[in-house]
Amino acid sequence: MNPLLEIRDLRAWYGASQALHGVDLRIEAGEAVALAGRNGSGRSTLAKAIMGFVRTQGVIHFAGQSLEGRRAFEIARLGIGYVPEQRDVFPTLTVHENLQLGIKPRNGKRAARFTPDDAQTLFPVLRERARTKAGGLSGGEQQMLSVARALLGDPDLVVIDEPTEGLAGQVVAQLAAALKLLRERGVAMLLIEQRLVIADRIASRIAVMGHGEIVFDGSLASFRARPDVTREWLGVG
Repeated sequence: MNPLLEIRDLRAWYGASQALHGVDLRIEAGEAVALAGRNGSGRSTLAKAIMGFVRTQGVIHFAGQSLEGRRAFEIARLGIGYVPEQRDVFPTLTVHENLQLGIKPRNGKRAARFTPDDAQTLFPVLRERARTKAGGLSGGEQQMLSVARALLGDPDLVVIDEPTEGLAGQVVAQLAAALKLLRERGVAMLLIEQRLVIADRIASRIAVMGHGEIVFDGSLASFRARPDVTREWLGVG
């Protein structure tokens, strides 16, 4: 059976500078994979390559379809949600308007796995600040809005880049609860985290990047049994 996402020998460039050097990664339907690595290891570039934001060579297949040459909005329509590290909310639109932009039109095949009611239950502040312009939200509130907007697109796979960076513990717990709910409902995940803050609550597998390549890929148990990997590639003693 083919994986939901299959990446083979993927290379990527920013101008003349090569950032990915032959990445191989597979994610099965409903599987959550944490992607770890130091800053500059290529994690965010991999996310951007999946979404069509950088020049690439190699294979990226999603649900049996090639993503080569597709634009970001076309990739999103195929069923990939993306939460960038910068959050990228629309600052002049209200919270409610930002969420409405994320809702995917229903085709009648099945019920949505994440609804506006889910968003407001998991992130009550989004209900409280529905009429507030997104540019006036705190960093944590913008992160919750960005995650909720991506999930309202009803993706089969969501790519989330550093969702907990700089956030308070209470906000981190809310984000972890939302991602856990999505996984329980069958949504696959690529969770990019440098410090693996919530990975052990969400992911079943960890891949580690270094110098634009995957240098480790295995279960949580096998990762914990490899302190050499954390020392060499994550800077953890």
